[in-house]
Amino acid sequence: MLVYWGGAPLLKNFVGIRMVSDVFFSATLISAVYAVAQVRLQWIVAACLAVPMMASVWLLHFKPEPVLELVGSIFGVFFFGYTAVLVLSAVLRASDVSREVIAAAVVVYLFLGLFWAGVYSTLELLAPGSFTVPGGSAGPVSQPFTYFSFTTLTTLGYGDIAPVSVPARSFATLEALLGQIYLAVLIARLVGIHASRPSRRPRPDGKDHHR
Repeated sequence: MLVYWGGAPLLKNFVGIRMVSDVFFSATLISAVYAVAQVRLQWIVAACLAVPMMASVWLLHFKPEPVLELVGSIFGVFFFGYTAVLVLSAVLRASDVSREVIAAAVVVYLFLGLFWAGVYSTLELLAPGSFTVPGGSAGPVSQPFTYFSFTTLTTLGYGDIAPVSVPARSFATLEALLGQIYLAVLIARLVGIHASRPSRRPRPDGKDHHR
């Protein structure tokens, strides 16, 4: 996901390469859901949400239409919200703090940013002028909102993109609060799980045993 975000803007003039990167990105998302889904139905639901979202992204390369953007944004909201819940439930069920659990916790944080990016894109498409975006609205409407979402989620807030309408300001405030609450609660839980593990000390015969 990080490679996609770092490379996609540099490849915006190469439609074929961007199509390949979009396919890779969608496959990565579906794989993440498949890895944590407990039942087949969860994987099917996530796939049904992801296919329209990614299809709209691919079609926008050839036919920029506000309707396609709106469909992609709406399905993106549901997809990233659904997958964030699935991955977070896997993190909360974990009885040990492993590399996989830490990676899953990071994925939830990234999915939260993408979820709110979809919310902002949908809001701007339904109510144009909800945000002030430097440089006008060249390119897809959703393009700047991933950047805005993560600067809000991390409470960095450069201020170059600003919410103007009441709903936009409410959503931005809610994202900033949830981002900080997520980090505080999750870190406390992971530290608590790690601290509750029985410590080990070497035995005289060279073997470890629980203390």
